Amino acid sequence: MAAYDPLKPSNITTDGATKTQRYFNNFFVPKYTVSQNTNDAILSYFEQQTGNTNSAILMAQSLINTAQLQNEDPLTVLNGFESLPQGQLSTVLTMFLNSNRVPTSLLGIQNQPRQNYLVSRTILT
Repeated sequence: MAAYDPLKPSNITTDGATKTQRYFNNFFVPKYTVSQNTNDAILSYFEQQTGNTNSAILMAQSLINTAQLQNEDPLTVLNGFESLPQGQLSTVLTMFLNSNRVPTSLLGIQNQPRQNYLVSRTILT
């Protein structure tokens, strides 16, 4: 019997590329799909809001994934975002995306509190 040599390569693959491993690694991962029209509507809305195609693609995919994980229709969620007043999309979208995230990876929003005028008038500049 040959001695084990850790420096010698093994004939066993360790990259998880066998058919059986790929099957069981993805067994419990649901496959979500949406129609092309739904995807295009959401994508065009975020392109209009951001002005950047790459960020719009990422935001659209995030909205679709979060909506489907919550068993909601992505177009219904989009209609809710379209009815928001100007300037509130960032806050509401962040709260929506945080609904399925673990507490250690929550998204934040930029919040600039108003200064009290009584305090600001007493500060010499």
